[in-house]
Amino acid sequence: MSTLVIVESPTKARTIRNFLPSTYRVEASMGHVRDLPSSAEEIPEAVKGEKWAQLGVNVEADFEPLYVIPKDKKKIVKELKDALKDATELILATDEDREGESISWHLLQILKPKVPIKRMVFHEITREAIRDALTHCRDIDNRVVQAQETRRILDRLVGYTLSPLLWKKIAWGLSAGRVQSVAVRLLVRRERERRAFRQGSYWDLKALLEKGKISFDAKLVTVGNVKVANGSDFDENTGQIISGRRVLLLNEQQARALLSRIQNKPWTVGNIEERPVTRKPSPPFTTSTLQQEANRKLRLGARETMRIAQSLYERGFITYMRTDSVHLSEQAIEAARSCVQELYGSEYLSPQPRKYTTKSKGAQEAHEAIRPAGSTFRTPQQTGLDGIDFRLYDLIWKRTVASQMADSRQTHVTVQTQVEDAGFRSSGKRIDFPGFLRAYVEGSDDPNAALEDQEVILPALKVGDKPNCKDLGAVGHETQPPARYTEASLVKMLESEGVGRPSTYASIIGTIVDRGYAKLIANALIPTFTAFAVTTLLETHFPDLVDTGFTSRMEQTLDEIATGEAKWLPYLQKFYTGETGLATQVKEQESQIDAKVARTVVLENISAKVCIGKFGAYLESESEEGLVKASIPQDLTPADLDPEQVEFLLKQKMEGPEKLGLHPQTGEPIYVLIGSYGPYVQLGDVSETNKKPKRASLPKGTDKDTVTLDMAVSLLTLPRLLGTHPDTGAKVQANLGMYGPYVVHDQGKVGKDYRSIKPPDDVLTITLDRALELLSQPKAARGRSKSATPLKELGAHPESGEPINVYDGRYGPYVKHGDINASLSKDESVENFTLQRALELLATKEAAGPKTSSKSKKSTKATAEKSDTATKKTAAKKTTAKKTETAAKKTTAKTTETAAKKTTAKKTATATTAKKTTK
Repeated sequence: MSTLVIVESPTKARTIRNFLPSTYRVEASMGHVRDLPSSAEEIPEAVKGEKWAQLGVNVEADFEPLYVIPKDKKKIVKELKDALKDATELILATDEDREGESISWHLLQILKPKVPIKRMVFHEITREAIRDALTHCRDIDNRVVQAQETRRILDRLVGYTLSPLLWKKIAWGLSAGRVQSVAVRLLVRRERERRAFRQGSYWDLKALLEKGKISFDAKLVTVGNVKVANGSDFDENTGQIISGRRVLLLNEQQARALLSRIQNKPWTVGNIEERPVTRKPSPPFTTSTLQQEANRKLRLGARETMRIAQSLYERGFITYMRTDSVHLSEQAIEAARSCVQELYGSEYLSPQPRKYTTKSKGAQEAHEAIRPAGSTFRTPQQTGLDGIDFRLYDLIWKRTVASQMADSRQTHVTVQTQVEDAGFRSSGKRIDFPGFLRAYVEGSDDPNAALEDQEVILPALKVGDKPNCKDLGAVGHETQPPARYTEASLVKMLESEGVGRPSTYASIIGTIVDRGYAKLIANALIPTFTAFAVTTLLETHFPDLVDTGFTSRMEQTLDEIATGEAKWLPYLQKFYTGETGLATQVKEQESQIDAKVARTVVLENISAKVCIGKFGAYLESESEEGLVKASIPQDLTPADLDPEQVEFLLKQKMEGPEKLGLHPQTGEPIYVLIGSYGPYVQLGDVSETNKKPKRASLPKGTDKDTVTLDMAVSLLTLPRLLGTHPDTGAKVQANLGMYGPYVVHDQGKVGKDYRSIKPPDDVLTITLDRALELLSQPKAARGRSKSATPLKELGAHPESGEPINVYDGRYGPYVKHGDINASLSKDESVENFTLQRALELLATKEAAGPKTSSKSKKSTKATAEKSDTATKKTAAKKTTAKKTETAAKKTTAKTTETAAKKTTAKKTATATTAKKTTK
């Protein structure tokens, strides 16, 4: 007797194998094995001509989804079918959330097992949890599957209906998404607030006082019993004091006059207030709070946080990482309290076990918070983890343990001091008992706030004391615009508004950045010109779809479908095909949307029009000579575009570039210009005889205003011939490339040998000797060279024993095992890359199979055409329903009959490119 267990990933499979008897075979599905078609070529031939085929959902037949097996999953499906042939029992052990339930359901539809079936769920991968789960198997929850399917269909309807409209009205390749577009709007609204912000300035005084050899700060708060203005008193839209506020606004002159008047005058303590404060620990992590805290403390993006957490879960270190719940099991509470008792002592335990409950009605995912796995918690040092894996586990361990610790008791002290008619305030904090702060301090969304809860000790003071003034100064301040969203604060906002679900936030933020709607700069998400244009169009013509309240109510309905409180079909019908449904709205609005207006971005304080074009954003302005258009550099965001830059770009276009001077040898003018890819220098003018003058980009980080004539002349000499290589006689050059400065040993047909130039070496001054020294050093791997030096050695493959290493390839770092290579994603760093992650990538690549060669493709195509001809003869005799991968659960006899009556005359000659969509 043998049992086949199917999980999602190879790592999870390897871990679970260790906890099951030898009669159990564990295989991985590599995620979803079936989905809506993502491209035209995935659409089955039998329905390719149907008008709904590109949508992947038959809206005329009760929103029946068209499911297909993606090309890269066909090999996996075959392997699972083969494994099932030898099994006497099938256990579906995918994750316990909606996606996991859906994967199990799809596996049943594809595998069609004739053996007993069980659904096994668990939230941690430990021997005890797996053995317990085996004895408590259940059936697939069809309501949860229905909720996931409704969500998937809804996202497809939104994305595939709105995206083509954006292609027509703004630019090809844009995408809209049910949650994605709301998140982009939040970024755009914040940027609009920042552009509309008017800065205000104010002055105050700051003193350094001393009593009993203990120094402490004091800040001016009143003059003549009138409150001195601070940043909170300013109107962000005017830069002036908010109307009706009775405050004293000091300028520099007044502040310095006050300083002179009270200098050397006696100080007196007027009032002392002590206020006891008790702080309770935060609940254990949910998906959302883990993403927020990892971003604040570890500077990890949401996607990277989830990738690392997934790896920790699958290796048995933490519980399931996609959860809305803050609940801890009795076992977990006991384990956490045991850690506190052992490491900190009984006085640091909360008097009673702390039990946290989830307030959100939408908490429909796993049943427990994210915590260390097992009935006893391994300390971070006991895990054997290192690098970023260690740091994230450490964060989770500390937060969980702290949740069962005693309150922190503090005393906040406020001291009022008076000098003449000027009142000063000093604030202190005394930690009377640290409690949970011994283990964990929550981070802050304020980048200037300290992560550690530190004491601010004031000296022992009493009313009437006269502290000494050691220093007194006037300090100027300027009000700051609203802070941009970080990944942490955007996740927090989405969750607080009830938009999307925490398990999807990582992919949403990743999509926003990948699709060019935002740039991630210094941990801030900055919207692009495209984001402004798309948001404005959606706000104007489809306001509900980017309204947080509407999207939140949509999420609630999807949750109600999962619990059986709402019906999926009436909801989809009303949303899409009703009188005010999305399809109707798009049909009505399309003719009303002026493409020229849609491509125009209106920005505060910018007189010129900003337009979205085929090659990016550009400026458009009327002049005496007619319409002037000037490209906006690709790295320039709406946040950075000011009137001065607009004037420079337009002036450069109308009057020609700024001339630095004349080349000392040729006498030709040298200009500094700004193009689509940033600033550069140009030698000579564009003319009929000189259509492509010599140009050279400025080194990264160089401001165009700092470029001198000598620097420009040096840049225009690039590539610099440094000399010849003593061994080969071939030339050695220095130059600037896409990835920065480099030296190259050019041996013609033999090949070119490159090395990067790193500071303090300079491409303009590097010598031949130094270049030869760089070229003599081993270089990082390129391509598939077996002799290349790895960037990182990860260890041996657990099955083959062969080494697994990371190399630097032409298109970035990749992991290699034998003949299999797999590229690292853009958000994965080599430094933090682990063996476990490498095994996942290699398994995915191997499962996808080798790429078909051109010759093979032609042969396959010819065979397919023959097969296709034979198939078409049979196709007319079969119904559409029998020929598609469509889910059987919603197919009715009526639906099949309707599909069969479709005439071939309505079929299109060529399937259009599949439209893009995201949540």
